[in-house]
Amino acid sequence: MKLSKVLTGVAVMATLAFVSCKPKDEDILKAVNEKIAGMTEMKGMTATVAEGVVTLSGECKDEKCKADCQKAIEDAKIKGVKSVVSNCTIAPPPPPPPASVTTSVDAMTMQKVKDGLKDIKGITSLTFNEKGAVLVGEVSAADNMKIKQMMAAAKVMIDAAASKLTVKK
Repeated sequence: MKLSKVLTGVAVMATLAFVSCKPKDEDILKAVNEKIAGMTEMKGMTATVAEGVVTLSGECKDEKCKADCQKAIEDAKIKGVKSVVSNCTIAPPPPPPPASVTTSVDAMTMQKVKDGLKDIKGITSLTFNEKGAVLVGEVSAADNMKIKQMMAAAKVMIDAAASKLTVKK
């Protein structure tokens, strides 16, 4: 009877020792966070750990960066990591630079605009200021479209606040 109690005790102690040797999620998370802190491409990323599964979150500049971040954690050989899941998103591309628009119109461009608008009926005045062309008059919808296309081609803005151009219906 004593032998069975001793063997049971030894079995319980061995089980507890075996279970307690397994790394805890908190320890894994600490090691993963140290790895993240040491890599500039992983700046701003966060990690969670559940039952040895590491989940990365954050924003990467491209797909290669996303794959590299996941591989970095996998290759770190952190004890207790069973797998790595990347829930990182890819940053949207930066917006294209705005099209260049002339705000101070040079003499050659002014003449080009004047020549382009001379055949459009209804324009009574055309001047230029620091914001672009100032138009006065009354034009048809079709002519208004021609004006906008011609001004865009010349890269000259129409100063809407100063212009007094009305469109006939």
